[in-house]
Amino acid sequence: MNQKLFTKDFTLVVIGQIISLFGNATIRFALPLYLLNLTGSSALYGTVTACAFVPAILLSPIGGIVADRVNKRNIMVALDFFTAAVILGFTLLMGGGNLVLLLTVTLMLLYGIAGAYQPSVQASIPALVGQERFMEANSVINAVSSLASLVGPVLGGMLYSACGLEPVLWVCTVCFVLSAVMEIFIRIPFQRQGSEGGILRTVRADFARSVRFIRKEKPVIGKALLAVCGINLFLSAMIVVALPYLVTEVLDLETAQANRLYGFAQGALAAGGLAGGIGAGLFAKKLAVRRVGNLIVACAVSVFPMGAALLLSSSAMATYMVLTLCCFAVMVFSTMFSVQMMSFIQKETPQNLIGKVIAVILTVSMCAQPLGNAMYGILFEVCEGTEYIPVFLSGAVSLAIALGAGKVFRRL
Repeated sequence: MNQKLFTKDFTLVVIGQIISLFGNATIRFALPLYLLNLTGSSALYGTVTACAFVPAILLSPIGGIVADRVNKRNIMVALDFFTAAVILGFTLLMGGGNLVLLLTVTLMLLYGIAGAYQPSVQASIPALVGQERFMEANSVINAVSSLASLVGPVLGGMLYSACGLEPVLWVCTVCFVLSAVMEIFIRIPFQRQGSEGGILRTVRADFARSVRFIRKEKPVIGKALLAVCGINLFLSAMIVVALPYLVTEVLDLETAQANRLYGFAQGALAAGGLAGGIGAGLFAKKLAVRRVGNLIVACAVSVFPMGAALLLSSSAMATYMVLTLCCFAVMVFSTMFSVQMMSFIQKETPQNLIGKVIAVILTVSMCAQPLGNAMYGILFEVCEGTEYIPVFLSGAVSLAIALGAGKVFRRL
């Protein structure tokens, strides 16, 4: 039977995601930019963002386990309310004390919450839509994420440049409260699973079960995961550090203009994700999993014009345009890859393991990100005046990884 995609509950999940992800995109844009404006240090920026990823890595497995054992709606509601409380706390405390430490702790909490939250969203999809709709449902969630990420930094950048950080914080607090209220009305089918003792014992048992499933029953997932880790280390981390640093600190732009342009660049990244999500949905039946390696190759190739612009261009605006367009292209291809791989994993994984397996995948794939952030933060500071060197390095290593990964995917 051909089940309708936009049921009432799936529609409520989508609307809640729009509001929550808008707030998330805005706050995760504004706080690191505020840090960069304060210090001007790529090394400090890379280190702080690396620290922020650590709780996300640690909490993702717990999020997946809880997602399989607790009603997913309750998890989403509780974490959105908690996020609002964290932002409110930062707003009230930012007037005094060590601001860099406060920023670091706040970002760690926000990333940790996101790490625990995401497995619940992904694991709710099989409970809300039929298997034949997985690809389209994942495309919708990815498109919503990209749309929120597009609007959030653009509006956040304009508001931040005009009024400072505090109004941005209040807007984000309201977003998370509204999202939590919206999610209260979602009904997600739920069957309680038994627990094997305390939370740590449960984490170990479920993590081991998920790893065993990947290693013995679906080893191709593990091989694909290694490729994703390499891309996160050498390509994703480079963009995370390079884009704000190059736009706000390296290019010859006035501070307020640079902040606004960085907001537009982040919006372009999100637009690329939106285009990739829509493309994956439209071409769901034509995109073969065996050819997803070509999408990673396209991501890597898109990096080289960025290095060329930094090396050859004397115009700040021309360089900015090349950086932005290349980042847009990277996001188009990487989102199409993510949608295809998530749909493949959901189809190949038993219902009772989906949340745990997704959590393991998110955890392992994120492990490379903090190391990459710290590495590129230092590299860009060391290569001051020759920032094209880390960019070309990123492209070359990522291309080598992508070509190797293509051989794995062709065996699917």
